[in-house]
Amino acid sequence: MPSFQATIYILCLLTSIGCATLLVRRYREARARLLLWSALCFVLLALNNFLVVIDLLILPSVDFVPFRHLAALAAVSVLLFGFIWETQ
Repeated sequence: MPSFQATIYILCLLTSIGCATLLVRRYREARARLLLWSALCFVLLALNNFLVVIDLLILPSVDFVPFRHLAALAAVSVLLFGFIWETQ
């Protein structure tokens, strides 16, 4: 795998970890529930990106695609649930 793709995958992982960290810190200060749902979404997206790095860069012989899809589905589901829950 070219190093450009590896760089992009690692930058995506670091970005999602950074976003999750900032959202969790802000939730702990403000206790706004929408921040909680967003933070949980980005934690799951960081897990998804971590699985992408593991799957494509570290262990390409092992298939992590179902786990990656499950993490992405969980992330979107948590955020969607949070949006619906907070509007009611």
